[in-house]
Amino acid sequence: MAALQPPVCDFGWQAPHFTLPATDGSTYKLADVAGEQSTLVMFICNHCPFVLAIMDKIIRDAHDMKEHGIGVVAICSNDPVSYPADSFENMQLMAEKHAFPFPYLHDADQSVAKDYDAVCTPDFFGFNKDMQLQYRGRLDATRMGSSPSDLRRDLFEAMKQIAETGKGPEDQIPSIGCSIKWK
Repeated sequence: MAALQPPVCDFGWQAPHFTLPATDGSTYKLADVAGEQSTLVMFICNHCPFVLAIMDKIIRDAHDMKEHGIGVVAICSNDPVSYPADSFENMQLMAEKHAFPFPYLHDADQSVAKDYDAVCTPDFFGFNKDMQLQYRGRLDATRMGSSPSDLRRDLFEAMKQIAETGKGPEDQIPSIGCSIKWK
C-alpha cells in the first residue's frame, strides 16, 4: 500500500456545493452542514488503516469543534464494488458503531471527490465562513502503529484559528493516507 499526500492548501479556493445521502437516512447539502464560523469537509472511508488509526481523534475533534461554531461532515467516495468494506451499508454500521457526531455522506458517483480534487483518506478541507479554503493538512503527527496522546492537534487548532480569524495557518503539513478508490 503506497501512501499518498494531497497538495498544499490553495488558500481562498471556493468549496464546491454538493447534495449527498447520509447514513442517518437524510440528504445533506453543503449549506446544511456548514458551521456558523467555519466548516470541515473530510474524505474518509471504512477500511483505510490511516483513517482507522485516527478515528477516535477525528470523533474527539469533531465534538470539540462544534463548541467553536465549526460544522463537520465526512464523505466516503470509494468504489464499494472493489472495496465492499466501503459500501453504504457498511458506512451505516461504522457511523453507528462509532456514534459519529457528524453526518457521514455517500458519494456513490465520486463526483464530489472529483470536484474537491480529493486524493486520499483522510483528506481534510477546512473552510472559513465564506466557504474559502484555509486548511488542507493533517489531523496530527500520528503514524501507523504510533499514536501518542500528547501530539499537537494540527487540524483542531487550524479549524479553531479559522473560526476565530477567517484565516488558516500559513504553514501546513499535508495529510497522508490511502488513495481514493476510483471506479
